[in-house]
Amino acid sequence: MQFIALTSIGIENLLVDELTEIGATVTKQTVGSVRFDADTTLAQKVCLMSRFATRVLMLIEEKEGVDDKESLYNFARSQPWQEWFGPTQTFAVDFNGTNDSLKNTQFSGLVIKDAIVDYFNDLFEQRPNVDKQNANVRVVARLSRQGVAMYIDYSGPRLSERGYREGQGKAPIKEHLAAALIKRSGWLENVQQPLFDPCCGAGTILIEAAGMARNEAPGLFREGFAFERLPSFRVAKYRELKEQLTSQITDPKLWLIGHDNDSNVLSKAVDNARRADLGDVIKFKQSDATKLTSVAKLPGVVISNLPYGERIGSMAELVSLHSGLGTGFKKHFNHWKLALLGMDESLFKLLKLVKLKRYKFKNGPLDVVLNLYQLDDKQVSLTTEDKPALNFEGSMSFANRVKKNKQGLKNWLKQNDIHAYRVYDADIPEYNVAVDIYGDSAVIFEYAAPKEIDDVTAHKRLQDVISLTAQQLNIAPGNIAVKVRKKQKGEEQYTPMAKQNRTQVIEEFGAKFKVNLFDYLDTGLFLDHRLARRYIQENSKDKRFLNLFAYTGTASVHAALGGAKAITTVDLSKTYLKWGQDNFDLNNISNTRYRFEQADCLKWLEHATSQYDLIFLDPPTFSNSKRMKDAFDVQNDHIKLLTWVKKILSPSGTLIFSNNMRGFTMDEVGLIGLGLKAVNISEKTISPDFKRNKRIHNSWLITHG
Repeated sequence: MQFIALTSIGIENLLVDELTEIGATVTKQTVGSVRFDADTTLAQKVCLMSRFATRVLMLIEEKEGVDDKESLYNFARSQPWQEWFGPTQTFAVDFNGTNDSLKNTQFSGLVIKDAIVDYFNDLFEQRPNVDKQNANVRVVARLSRQGVAMYIDYSGPRLSERGYREGQGKAPIKEHLAAALIKRSGWLENVQQPLFDPCCGAGTILIEAAGMARNEAPGLFREGFAFERLPSFRVAKYRELKEQLTSQITDPKLWLIGHDNDSNVLSKAVDNARRADLGDVIKFKQSDATKLTSVAKLPGVVISNLPYGERIGSMAELVSLHSGLGTGFKKHFNHWKLALLGMDESLFKLLKLVKLKRYKFKNGPLDVVLNLYQLDDKQVSLTTEDKPALNFEGSMSFANRVKKNKQGLKNWLKQNDIHAYRVYDADIPEYNVAVDIYGDSAVIFEYAAPKEIDDVTAHKRLQDVISLTAQQLNIAPGNIAVKVRKKQKGEEQYTPMAKQNRTQVIEEFGAKFKVNLFDYLDTGLFLDHRLARRYIQENSKDKRFLNLFAYTGTASVHAALGGAKAITTVDLSKTYLKWGQDNFDLNNISNTRYRFEQADCLKWLEHATSQYDLIFLDPPTFSNSKRMKDAFDVQNDHIKLLTWVKKILSPSGTLIFSNNMRGFTMDEVGLIGLGLKAVNISEKTISPDFKRNKRIHNSWLITHG
């Protein structure tokens, strides 16, 4: 009989070797699958023993020229379905592939379903029922250019799920891929040598390694296979096969070590190992992979699925991890072999190691690479310093500038009790980033690189920036958020990234603010407006205060602390208004005349009738407001905006007008026409940490003429 074993891209060769060792005759290898011949007992043995296959299908028939509804129906209708199940059983159909006539896989599946139902109606005058979730038999059809191949699912889905893993980390590795890494690493040539995973997560690699070393068929403890529901299944023969495989399990002395920095994930690894009956075999320990120490006196093999991508968290942690691992390996793992899986080749380069081999795989939908290294005296001598491994020697100029800037701000920070400030803002053109400090944390904003700088170079410089920021400011990489800030046009908007829900409190001139450095492009506190907020606090006593485009309501907090008798805080975002209320709660502010209103500020102004003595207006550079026929542009539309605001500004009131558009020019003629006068106070509202960028914002005090 003919079967097909499915697997992930990159594992096909290993699956061919495995099937041959089990005794099957391999007939064809394609991308993601291997065909083989076997009798039913041998096919069952494959299902029980394979560590590299994800699914095994039994071929019913394949035919060329099946390319439309009619030919597909006739092909399915002609199969001897009673050989595989009866009219009292349930079935389901999975269909893969499309062409010009069969454009929808669900429709094609229904065509086959109808053919099967008609077959049983004609033969038994009785039809089987469809059960998509728990079918007794699952029919699989695959459409290709050659035609259609029809299969019966022989193994059931996901052979890779061994049954021991209930808990997993943030970037779980598939079990069959873990087995492939172990095979490629060379560790199986001597299973008594130490095997160490410094980022073990849920322990999958170590548990798979133990099973492979013990010659333990991974399917022995699985709860049922699809072939057990087929008419050809014989319980006695199957029981005999399982007993034979159980007797082949060995018990070698194993030295398996797993470390991870996340205690929650580590506890899941311990539970998973216990479920695999390996609780006493694998030694787990909480440890920081950036601070590696020796784990064994004898050399062995390191195998690890290194954290990668947005699913893990900040880029700063990834840069720190790879740099730290490179240093640690060279210090404490001479003569060891390394097999490291990852996505980003530039992160691998931070290890400062010369790779021996490279294999490409898929981990789910992700393209990943396994790099093999052999540590020896030559590799170790490349560098063993604790200082960050840099891509460019010139990056030290960035480090020196950060250090110099921080020293220059020292007295001002102390005198004003400032804990959140900018320490670097594209001072050196090649290092086009801004670095803001928030207490014991930092945010790195990467501006779009100039056109003449290629993406690879910019990315490497950013890696250096991250490493040096952590070193110069003595900030843990886990507390550094990295964000990309690009100019937004038209309908483009800033969007939140994957939520971490990490917040901290920053104090400013007696006010407390909640900031979130990791979940949004902006943090909840515009640092460059701190002096404008202080002005509001100093000039708001007994005033009616209005905060338009209020964001997280920080200016409203200062107005409240300054003694404003009424405050209206307006913003379109429900999230930001809730954040503003949190800021009020942080400062124990409660007053029935302090109101939050969710509204489009431009539309809100159209209907506003109250009078305000102090207004803070800090509009976005661009906005797609329903109030405007076209997108709002602060340069083109500021006079129209000020026309609306003038109506609600009390006769003796003051408007603080600010924006962050570089090169903004006030329309003084238009302003005079409105009967308003403006005093530019930009210089007075830019604090020392922003003096290097005097165009960070524009500010005016506007009053009636």
